Amino acid sequence: MAVPASPHPVELAGLLHELTALLLSAESFPQALERLAVLGAGAVPGAVRCSIVLIGEGGPLTHVGHGPAGAAIDEIQYAAGTTGPALEAARTRSTVTVPDLSTDARWPDLAEAARAEGIHAVAAVPLDLPRADVGALSLYFDTVEGPGADDLLTAMALANQSELLLDELRRRDALSSGAAVDRAIGVIIAQRGCGVQEAYSVLRDTAQRLGLDRHAVADRLIAVAARNA
Repeated sequence: MAVPASPHPVELAGLLHELTALLLSAESFPQALERLAVLGAGAVPGAVRCSIVLIGEGGPLTHVGHGPAGAAIDEIQYAAGTTGPALEAARTRSTVTVPDLSTDARWPDLAEAARAEGIHAVAAVPLDLPRADVGALSLYFDTVEGPGADDLLTAMALANQSELLLDELRRRDALSSGAAVDRAIGVIIAQRGCGVQEAYSVLRDTAQRLGLDRHAVADRLIAVAARNA
């Protein structure tokens, strides 16, 4: 059976437009990653899963995936956090292709899972978000025939556009979080009649006592103040 052709340039432009609309309309950064995984899984002919991993400084891996097979490969690769095509692409900042993961000696821990799930070819394209993260967008195929050169170009186009969009979403989140903290400080000052520095101390101490991020505490304070208004 003939493999469907990769998108024509006009179709690729439409795909990138769809990606832009989906990500920028997401309500949160995690939702944007989920949407990217869904779109990526359907964008390249023959791909059965799209997996995305981001690695921040000093934090745990962030990863999402979409597709009927390959979840076990993600789980093993990202739980170890040290080996696999996606992590290799993130580390080297270069595209990594694997003709048949089920027989590849570089990642024996993944080979058994690949055989069990019927995954063969893998393409991992690096993602680089300037504000914090490196990572990769990976496509899994259930045959050894993919990905072709056109498929790789489509995957790279998706990854490159996603870098810009995800970085913009991170910037928006940072601005939104900062605005929430400022509003919470205003609430504390109004309630306690204290100064700015004392209000920041109250917010910090409350966050530490509750074991929450100060932005989460700020959101709660604003919500309570709105209900009591």
